[in-house]
Amino acid sequence: MRKPNPDTPFDSPTPPRERGLLGTLANSAWPILLGIALAAALHYFWPLGPGWLYYKKVVLDVGIAIILAVSLNIVNGMTGQFSLGHAAFLAIGGYTSGIVTYYGSILLWKSTDLHGGVLGPGAWLFVFACLLGALVATAAGYVVGLPSLRLRGDYLAIVTLGFGEILRVVLQQTNPILSPDQLDSSSLKNWLPPPVGGAVGFNGLPTYTTLFWVYVFVALMLVVAFRLKRSSLGRAMISVREDEFAAQAMGVHVARVKVMAFMIAAFFAGLAGGLFAHESGLILRPLDAGFLRSLDYVIMTVLGGRGSISGVVLAATLLTVLPEYLRDFDQYRLIVYSLLLIGMMLLRPQGLFGIHEIWDWRPRWFTRKPQTRSPSNEKRGAA
Repeated sequence: MRKPNPDTPFDSPTPPRERGLLGTLANSAWPILLGIALAAALHYFWPLGPGWLYYKKVVLDVGIAIILAVSLNIVNGMTGQFSLGHAAFLAIGGYTSGIVTYYGSILLWKSTDLHGGVLGPGAWLFVFACLLGALVATAAGYVVGLPSLRLRGDYLAIVTLGFGEILRVVLQQTNPILSPDQLDSSSLKNWLPPPVGGAVGFNGLPTYTTLFWVYVFVALMLVVAFRLKRSSLGRAMISVREDEFAAQAMGVHVARVKVMAFMIAAFFAGLAGGLFAHESGLILRPLDAGFLRSLDYVIMTVLGGRGSISGVVLAATLLTVLPEYLRDFDQYRLIVYSLLLIGMMLLRPQGLFGIHEIWDWRPRWFTRKPQTRSPSNEKRGAA
């Protein structure tokens, strides 16, 4: 048994061991690899049959809602800003990726009905399109994040709300979709503004969204969110949320932190937009950039707890699945849905988990108080 060092205080923590480069990479990569394995199992072992297609659609919607709600939680929860235009980044990512997959498929393969499996050529074009849409949304997040340097609270919410409404109106003024024959003889006039359907919507997109790709991106989003929360940047975001002036006095670059929060959230919202646009049977519309869709994700962050990643994941799952069970009530569905939310806000206004995570909660019998050495016990032992 190793003897304690008398020069070290009794309650000082033991310094962690250095893992090295390989240990650090393994510790960072195993959650993503586990998420890819679970996504592949969910995709390939999903039961077949017409009755399971409905549940598959619900599970797809849950995954997309998790990405959007957790990404919004970075701005509204961790940084303490108030954004009401998160659906605008969803629309930017969806329309950008839709242009790439629709017109790219026509130019490369003369058809949009390309079914090459999860790892086929069409799927890789889809992944590239989603990443490109996420980058364009990130640039938009940088532009929207700049007003946050001088605005906060309700004023910032009005700016983000106005950005979403401006984008919705702009999308309504776009050109009709070009068919393969029109694409060969199209001129520059047909591309300005972009031919994405206008008020009718962007229909005819290839259906590349699968359970595999949705939950691979969900795993990536969760790993980034948890690592961000425990990083120095995440702690700086939380300090800005608690007290902006105190954080600035302690050396936190408040302007950079705010803009970074908007850019990270916009990146994953654009990624989710690409998944949303390529779902089966869905038409991407300008209304998807509007206020009502943004409000859905704000409710998820408030219900789950502003700053709690696991709470927002649970809230996104509940608020996506619950309306499906209330479809039988038809005309009373929205009333019951609103009453449930109001009751939650009255009984637990801080959300499901507040600022904590689900594993921070432990029953009383599980938590044991550590034994401390008192001076009287030391004297008895010496005697």
